Amino acid sequence: MNLEVTEFIDGLKEQWQGQLCASLRETVYEAIPDVQERMQYKKPHFLKGGKYAAVISTSKDAVSFTIFNTVGVTLPEGFDGPPERKTIKLRQGHQMDSQQFVALVRQAAATL
Repeated sequence: MNLEVTEFIDGLKEQWQGQLCASLRETVYEAIPDVQERMQYKKPHFLKGGKYAAVISTSKDAVSFTIFNTVGVTLPEGFDGPPERKTIKLRQGHQMDSQQFVALVRQAAATL
């Protein structure tokens, strides 16, 4: 795991955001065991074979999770964006279905 990503997550002021980002990070690692991660544009980016697989970003009241390579992937309600990448905004109190997210990331990354 990348130390800069760890520091980013640990440095978040809102505890719920840190917990959610850590859970999303674990989700990506479960879906793509050989994932590479790095900080880019002040956000954790996750790559498979040098291509973007996912990114986490935070705002004042949300954590956004973007999955790349989503053409042909059926995503649940709440995801939005162009066909090649979809983003969901998660707010405090959101109960994330981590196994569903693992399956979605795994499916999207399968052809990277």
